Amino acid sequence: MTTLAENADTPKPNGLYTLVGKVPPALWTLLLLVGFWELSVQIGHIPAYILPAPSAIGAEFANYWHRLLPNAAVTLFEVVVGFLCAVAIGVPLAVMIVYSRMMERAIYPLIVASQTIPKVAIAPLLLSWFGYGMTPKIVIVVLLSFFPIVINSVMGLKSASAEMIHLARSMGASGLQQFWMFRLPQALPSIFAGLKLATVLSVIGAIVAEFIGADQGLGYLILVAGANFDITRQFASIILISLIGVVFFVVLEQLERVVIPWKARSSMAEGG
Repeated sequence: MTTLAENADTPKPNGLYTLVGKVPPALWTLLLLVGFWELSVQIGHIPAYILPAPSAIGAEFANYWHRLLPNAAVTLFEVVVGFLCAVAIGVPLAVMIVYSRMMERAIYPLIVASQTIPKVAIAPLLLSWFGYGMTPKIVIVVLLSFFPIVINSVMGLKSASAEMIHLARSMGASGLQQFWMFRLPQALPSIFAGLKLATVLSVIGAIVAEFIGADQGLGYLILVAGANFDITRQFASIILISLIGVVFFVVLEQLERVVIPWKARSSMAEGG
């Protein structure tokens, strides 16, 4: 039994120690990299047209936000709409492939083969067909991001064991009940894995589309800044693109925790 004196002598963590412990390790790594970057530029006297310092990029955000943010909103719209369209196409298509042998033999090989076509090569065709508006950019986002959704959804829906399906049938579950109560819950982790991969590809698709032909968006800003040798503005646009991808990924990860709470609990149990 501990005494009052022993309790008094026990060192207690101060507020700063607690705050430091709550900061994710990845953030510390990022801060160290940014600090090293800043020092390297300042000590090495590297010109801004080769590698701007993080402080210069921060000043660019402060002075140019009125152009950066509206163009970031355009890119974000393309990413979100294209991603949602890819989900609306990919998940039902995966269900049809799993439940229909004919669809699996007729469509699935074509989906796999379609990924050998470079999307950059067909982007000019889409611009010729749909013009320079939002439509071709959203189509390119869909083409880039729907593949991992389909593949992971098919793998997840097929992962239900035959014993589980036989048990569901023996209990009188209909085909729809088997899907909602057995196949889909077991497939959700795999589906979300495909969705999280698709978030990254959707951002890449939007930028590729804006590189090919656009008059707004962060990809357009990068091209204009490059033509003017404004490397600092290019870096500011690239950082905003990365932030969009990171935030999109984190939002989807939080949604996964809500939809699949048992996965988060099992991960915590394994970690503990």
